[in-house]
Amino acid sequence: MTNKVRLGIIGLGTQGSMYAKFISDGLVPNMVVTAIADTDPAKADVVRETYPDANFYEDYIALLESGDVDAVVTTVPHFLHPQMGIDALSRGIHALVEKPAGVYTKQVNELLAFAETVPELSFGIMFNQRNNPLYRRLKEIVDAGEIGDIRRTNWIITTWWRPQGYYDQSEWRATWGGEGGGVLVNQAPHQLDLWQWICGVPEKVFSKVAYGFRRDIAVEDEVTAVVDYGNGATGVFVTATHDLAGTDRFEILGDSGKIVVENSKTATVTRLKKPERELSETMSMQEVGKLFMGQLDPTEFYSTETIEFESVWGDQHSGVLENFAANILDGTPLLAPGSDGIKGVRLANAIHLSSWTGKEVSLDFDESEYLVELNKRITDEGKFPVRN
Repeated sequence: MTNKVRLGIIGLGTQGSMYAKFISDGLVPNMVVTAIADTDPAKADVVRETYPDANFYEDYIALLESGDVDAVVTTVPHFLHPQMGIDALSRGIHALVEKPAGVYTKQVNELLAFAETVPELSFGIMFNQRNNPLYRRLKEIVDAGEIGDIRRTNWIITTWWRPQGYYDQSEWRATWGGEGGGVLVNQAPHQLDLWQWICGVPEKVFSKVAYGFRRDIAVEDEVTAVVDYGNGATGVFVTATHDLAGTDRFEILGDSGKIVVENSKTATVTRLKKPERELSETMSMQEVGKLFMGQLDPTEFYSTETIEFESVWGDQHSGVLENFAANILDGTPLLAPGSDGIKGVRLANAIHLSSWTGKEVSLDFDESEYLVELNKRITDEGKFPVRN
């Protein structure tokens, strides 16, 4: 292999075109696009004119068997990612799947199980927000115990406003059979990943979800979920696609500090001088009175740091592509291993299942039960075949 990975892009839509441009513009120095596949034959002219060094295929299997590529990225509808990943890996081709890794855990677990049989191949997922320097820094702070053990997490992310026309532009969009869900599988997978990547995986979830609440769609456009981490800590996740003003606020409360992130841009980190319980047990009522009246210097109890990074458009996605290529070339650890793709899908499935059953759901739920419920909704739509 040369010092550049030969990449095949499966699906030349918005994402696929963006990745092709990043690479052709030199933002991913260890990667070159050598093949592109798309079911739309008209894309052949686009490839010929824009990426003349890349061969075009209408069938992705033909691309995989062409000998043109070392690796592929799957920028296609969510349901297709697992099988395409398996098809690539089974032919000795490294695979980077777009988020989410799939729609339901059964199909994603099949992909993960196959990937384990070919450990010599690189298998990643496009969680580009893990390459956001702000969230990478916050994970370092939490992992180092700088705010102590987590006691509560909250993320309200409603900056996904979508008008009805957005949903009407494609027959598959916002359907159970075509897309597999709404805001949880389309707009919010990055937050579902970051929430668990930084704060840990919960054990249970109870949710209230509205389907077609403010839009004429079958899937969810409003979600409120409460998770239980199993150690007394809880978390809340709120998301929607009908809030025109939108809010993005992420809080992590620990027993020795707190992190507040606004607009995925600025984080305020508070570090207590002593654990909160110790302050509670040792502070006199006279000191409490002075604190409430603003007569005590708060820096005696905690320090505050503001963290903000410049984030150039394209850096996060191109960084994941570069990291994926580096993993292939020299074994550099992956920012987002493909095995992590199950976590967001599992949580989204559990949130759906809780709302459908009206019960708290363990993250170790019966994936067959979820698939049965999903297929009921696909059948009711009458537009797409059921899944297995």
